[in-house]
Amino acid sequence: MGKVQIFQISLRDSRVVYSPGESLCGTVTVRTTAALQYKAIKVSCVGTCGVSNKVNDTSWNVEESYFNSTFSLADKGILQPGDHSFPFQFILPTSAPTSFEGPFGKVIHQLRAVIETRRLSKDYKSNLPFYILRPLDLNEIPEIEQLSCASATKKFSYKLVKSGQVMLSVTSDLRGYVVGQAIQIHTEVENKSGRDTGAIVACLIQKVAYKSKRCVYDLRTIAEVEGAPVKAWKHAVWNEQILVPALPHSILQGCNLIHIDYYLQVTVKSPEVSVTLPIYIGNISVNQARLGPQLSLRHMPSAVVPSAPPADDGPSSSSQPMDNVSIPTKCHSQQQPHAPFCYAPELSFPESQNEEPEVLGSPSHPTLCLSTGTTVPYFAEGSVVPVATASRLILPPEYSSWGYPYDAPPSYEQSCSSTDVPNGNST
Repeated sequence: MGKVQIFQISLRDSRVVYSPGESLCGTVTVRTTAALQYKAIKVSCVGTCGVSNKVNDTSWNVEESYFNSTFSLADKGILQPGDHSFPFQFILPTSAPTSFEGPFGKVIHQLRAVIETRRLSKDYKSNLPFYILRPLDLNEIPEIEQLSCASATKKFSYKLVKSGQVMLSVTSDLRGYVVGQAIQIHTEVENKSGRDTGAIVACLIQKVAYKSKRCVYDLRTIAEVEGAPVKAWKHAVWNEQILVPALPHSILQGCNLIHIDYYLQVTVKSPEVSVTLPIYIGNISVNQARLGPQLSLRHMPSAVVPSAPPADDGPSSSSQPMDNVSIPTKCHSQQQPHAPFCYAPELSFPESQNEEPEVLGSPSHPTLCLSTGTTVPYFAEGSVVPVATASRLILPPEYSSWGYPYDAPPSYEQSCSSTDVPNGNST
């Protein structure tokens, strides 16, 4: 670096995560080996978002700025050989969105320092990223405490001859969850045919929409659980749960170019029939007081009410008795011995920021959860003081390998309006 041996930015207490509206304090340190004449020394606090139609492309098609503040540390002078420190402070805007990094776009917050030198001499620059975690209070979302329920039907057919139908009904206990919370799934499959169905699969799906010249959807399966097929003439019940891993919050408030949605999707593979329920993921859980009137309903599986009447079964199925059975679970992506998830809602985190990084993995200091889609530590529950971490990203299954985006799942309104599926061939 020539005359400048060290030029770096550091934040007070080595913090990495901040909330909107907080004060961001730090120091710019310069070490020179010889006298350096300068025009100005400045530090800027910048928040931006960029989106592209190509994977991992840093040449953005569309950009938006959230804040850009510059603080002058020194005006026109000479830095003598030795060490120099310049303190600074910024107030982060309350509207700043959460940091996010995806294959088609990023929400980036960073500090930029520059030593502007004399004419024809190169300037010295230094960057330091930091991360913003904007709270999402699930209680602010209308009807978040309500049960979410939908159903769909599909006819079995063989060589154009109807052989009965399958009705799928799915209910989730809430419409919003926090990291570490279990999504309770109650599924009923009524097989009014003489053929066995395929396996039944429940998935937690993340959909990220990037709004550029054309809207690009990145659709990923975050967690998956599979149940056994349903035998002919059986009415089967499947009660399962999916734990919410460390994930970016829904919506990505304050950002107009990137939107994050989550869905719970339950599918019978044959005949292929699917139900999709939209859900929200935040970091302030639904108030238990709001759940009071619904508690009795949540413990009554029989309360599942189809959103549409079943289609005509045909004469072949009317005389057959229906047996009630329970669907066993075949496999669960979150029950692997070394599954890359960290759930610790009942554990307390260290209050001090002076802990050494290596002790954070001990039983008394559980490993930090890192989000998919960002390098911000996401904690399981509660108001926790963020601490610095050098841990690598913890990625859920199938998240590390990106494929071409799929079509987006249907909206809640579309899901409700398509409950009666027309005849189709079995797979």
